[in-house]
Amino acid sequence: MRTGKELGAASGNAETAGDRPLPALLSQALVAFTVEIDNQFERRMGEAGYPGTTLSLLVWSNLLRFLTEGALPAHELAAHAPALEKRVKFELGCLERWGIVTLSAGAAEDRPVPTRAHRRANRILRDGWGSGRGIRSGWMVHLTGRGSKAAEIWPPLLDETERRWQARFGDDQIGSLRRALEDVLEQIDLELPHGLPAYWNAGEKYPARSQEPPGAGHLPLPALLSQALLAYTIEFDGESPTPLNLCANALRVLGERPIPVGDIPRLTGGSPETSGIGWQIKPYIAVEPDPAAKRGKVVRLTPAGHRAQKTYRDLTGEIEKRWEAKFGKDKIRRLRESLRELFVPRSGDRLLLAEGLVPAEGTVRAGESAPALGRRAIASAARQRTRDLAAQTGIFLRDPAGALPHYPLWDMNRGFGP
Repeated sequence: MRTGKELGAASGNAETAGDRPLPALLSQALVAFTVEIDNQFERRMGEAGYPGTTLSLLVWSNLLRFLTEGALPAHELAAHAPALEKRVKFELGCLERWGIVTLSAGAAEDRPVPTRAHRRANRILRDGWGSGRGIRSGWMVHLTGRGSKAAEIWPPLLDETERRWQARFGDDQIGSLRRALEDVLEQIDLELPHGLPAYWNAGEKYPARSQEPPGAGHLPLPALLSQALLAYTIEFDGESPTPLNLCANALRVLGERPIPVGDIPRLTGGSPETSGIGWQIKPYIAVEPDPAAKRGKVVRLTPAGHRAQKTYRDLTGEIEKRWEAKFGKDKIRRLRESLRELFVPRSGDRLLLAEGLVPAEGTVRAGESAPALGRRAIASAARQRTRDLAAQTGIFLRDPAGALPHYPLWDMNRGFGP
């Protein structure tokens, strides 16, 4: 049997939990919790008559939880999040298309809402339906029946999932992790969202915190992980020309030797969509025809990519030392140790962390095909996504330490999940 280190090397990551930088440990814990709760959420929505609802925790954390008391204008949702209004409108367009929310003109709205025949829905809808285009700041956002059921399921499920972590790892271990996160966050004077944003840009500002520190409100564990990771991201991206999400994933697993482009999702733990060769990464890589195949491309780092890789290694070490000086050496070391301990206990040959990653029967990650969100029929893209999710889940189960991503890349096509 191969050791954990050998398994990590096979998946593109030969680091141990003790070697990984702090944001990688935060990220892997956050993704593990998210996958576990998303599977249970999908199962319960199916039992409630809404099969295939593959919404992820991020949607509840940053949007839906503010709508439980009634409709709100889009601009108020953005203020509550807190998030850029443009990003919230994009996400609302997705939720509208998926049947989670509806949008209506506010009482003071006197401009007509442009409409057109929508080809796929075969009905007259607002121009821009299903996207952020055309959504006005004062439009009211309402939960649909599906959205209301989702809002009913999420809160108790958060508590249940954290209790499972307490049973799995021990009350003392999870309690220590919570306290370590709260010790750091109570010293960060920013109003941060409960969920790590899907599309955060360097330079984006958050308001000063106006409420009590996180410990007073007993935030859910994934909210604490998200806020600590976002605080770290803000600091890293403020100093690095290459964002942390690129450095920690694709640029981390690439080198001088070319690898097939199609291997990047497996090596980083991301989805094929979020691991694609987009404009952001192109300055750091060279893409060439695969000499060993008739089709396909291979990719390797350019000198700029090697510089970004080195900056990532150096700057993560510098920020961790800076956090020790700012927040207290013992507090940061306790946080690191609490995260590292999640990757130690085993049940037989499997890490206990992997137990929560086992998909519930009937879910997409278990291989059960379902229509894409907002669709009625199972199209070829949905079948491929099922295969991708099942394959990713298998890799996570075999080696969560080596396979979970070093930074979450939330995929719109997966309901903003990993």
